[in-house]
Amino acid sequence: MSDQNAQSSHDHGIAHPLFATLYDRLPQSALLAPHRNYLVDDLSGRVLELGCGTGDMFPFVADATPTAFEYHAIEPDPHMRTRAARTADDVGLEVDLRDARAEALPYPDDSFDVVLASVVFCTIQDPDTALEEVVRVLKPGGEFRFFEHVHADGWRGTGQTLLNPVWERVAGGCQLTRETIPRFVGHDALAVEEVDRLEFGLFPATPFVRGTVRRRRNGLLE
Repeated sequence: MSDQNAQSSHDHGIAHPLFATLYDRLPQSALLAPHRNYLVDDLSGRVLELGCGTGDMFPFVADATPTAFEYHAIEPDPHMRTRAARTADDVGLEVDLRDARAEALPYPDDSFDVVLASVVFCTIQDPDTALEEVVRVLKPGGEFRFFEHVHADGWRGTGQTLLNPVWERVAGGCQLTRETIPRFVGHDALAVEEVDRLEFGLFPATPFVRGTVRRRRNGLLE
């Protein structure tokens, strides 16, 4: 980020020790596995995962098709990050794990071939700034792959709006009402490869979307 004031507004720490402890004990649905495999399919080059949490993606990365890639991840919560480092060791994944926020990525422009986001944009405090950072660090032609839960329609959406203030406090800052997909597909520097809406999950964290957008080779940032 070039705006020093904007960066300073994100400098305060993020720490949810109780949620980090409980997160490892939450049941992980087998339904998520195909979508996490989607994110890691045929990885190559330099790869960055945003907000890796306790390392839920790491086993999938470690089992990915054995092509040459260099894996990086950020996680601002020290309690989550400690558990993520342990997970990486357990699955034998070599990862450059850093204390950083998505709104201020500590990497030069055009650094990565792929950026991954797995159920993380719901917790990022400033998603618009984070998306600008994703675009900045992606190489021209690079992929941004995502799997996120989003604001529902109808009565479920109304229920999410009502529950959100409580949910945010107990779920580590997670937002139920994020309109994530219009933000991704509407960015001038990103071209849509595919986006799928997935009607599964348990209320209030449903539905999910997954997809891939690509940084344009001849867009505004070149």
